[in-house]
Amino acid sequence: MNIQAVLGLAERYGIFIVFLVVFLEYMNMPGFPAGVILPFVGAWAAKGHSFLGTLLITIAAGVSGSLIIYYIGRIGGTRLIEKYANKSAKMKKKFEDLTSMIKKKGGYAVFLAKLIPVVRTLVGIPAGALGMKLPCYFVSSLLGIAVWNSVLFCAGYFLGKGF
Repeated sequence: MNIQAVLGLAERYGIFIVFLVVFLEYMNMPGFPAGVILPFVGAWAAKGHSFLGTLLITIAAGVSGSLIIYYIGRIGGTRLIEKYANKSAKMKKKFEDLTSMIKKKGGYAVFLAKLIPVVRTLVGIPAGALGMKLPCYFVSSLLGIAVWNSVLFCAGYFLGKGF
């Protein structure tokens, strides 16, 4: 599926498809990276859709997807991390770094991870596996997602407006 198809679906189905695409991206599903999706969603919103409403939907979708990943980590525990990590040396290093960072910095680590491509969609697994308290994970994720989505969405919105 290309970006034109996503925009066509957004025109046809509206905000539901925006929620779905961003939700799946935050669940680390194959598709478009947020760096591509969110600016296009912003440009779409600039063509006559609610700025704040659309931005809030992207944030809600990101938090929803992140919570599912957190619970997958919570249920799967360290066995899940080992399974993921054993796919490649690079993946193993990412999970080791994330786990160490979460142990040392807690919610601050989750917030920072939400600002880093690839890592931001994986951080919920070790956070859940390590038993990070849900309110801490939720608030840290919400703040990181709000910053990340806002920057990319606004870039697309203002470009879509012709600024």
